Amino acid sequence: MNPAFSVIVFTTVSGMGYGLWLWLALRIAFGPPAEVFEPITWAFALLAGAALTTAGIVASLWHLGKPARVWRAFSQWRTSWMSREGVMALAALAAAVLLVAPLPVERETALRPLALLLAACAAGTVASTAMIYASLKPIPAWRHPLVVPAYLGFALLCGGLAFLAMPQPIPVARIALPVLVALAMAMGLLKLAYWRDLDRGLAMPSRAEAIGLPQRQATVFERPHTEANYITREMAFVVARRHARLLRGVALGLFALVPLALLLSVRAMPAAAHWALPLAAASALAGAIVERWLFFAEARHVVTSYY
Repeated sequence: MNPAFSVIVFTTVSGMGYGLWLWLALRIAFGPPAEVFEPITWAFALLAGAALTTAGIVASLWHLGKPARVWRAFSQWRTSWMSREGVMALAALAAAVLLVAPLPVERETALRPLALLLAACAAGTVASTAMIYASLKPIPAWRHPLVVPAYLGFALLCGGLAFLAMPQPIPVARIALPVLVALAMAMGLLKLAYWRDLDRGLAMPSRAEAIGLPQRQATVFERPHTEANYITREMAFVVARRHARLLRGVALGLFALVPLALLLSVRAMPAAAHWALPLAAASALAGAIVERWLFFAEARHVVTSYY
């Protein structure tokens, strides 16, 4: 598939924002009361998550032919993962606003349930984004069972690194640091397993199956088109294998190895946290962008069986 830069930015930057909100929500839901009920201690993280999610959503509008009609996407939530993504995104934004808005009930009563709601909606938004691709049967690389865990994992990793880069109480940092170390290693192994399956070859529907005649043998006696068209540009994008392997290594180094090394250095030298953690978050986001480019570029649509 032809990678669209707007969609790559949307899925990575907004994913980082929702991951940041998810980490923040869990801190509010399960943190000590002295920290939870002082919004100044976490308001910056809430605003940073809002900025990232908004930037990603704005980038996604570049991919639409008529952005003014985006509101129509919300009407098909019963059947469309894209509509569900929009509904969940609005719900997450509403929960985030309520965390800092004046409430008609005691703040101590409502804050933790709102934080859990924010966590659920943030995770639901990322999962819905992943399901937009994982639900497409004509593209086996996107139907892979590791696609949804990968989207959630990148959101948690990038968002968690951004969260940890902000001023945190010592108990929070002690818990988050080993979790992020484990998450960086897990994401590296997950992507290696996904790429291994791609290299082995995923089962593509035959030409006969694609046209609804699985018991027949369908052959192509002439090319469908004599020159390039929309289908060959968008559905049959080709990336050279040697370039793909190089980019895989770059992505793996940026989103897993570099953050892992920086996190371990912070564990050994806590004074390095002020520069190492922001660098780890930036590296993970850059690696996620490269990985997401490959996610689109290496996917093959069944329509390419005719070209």
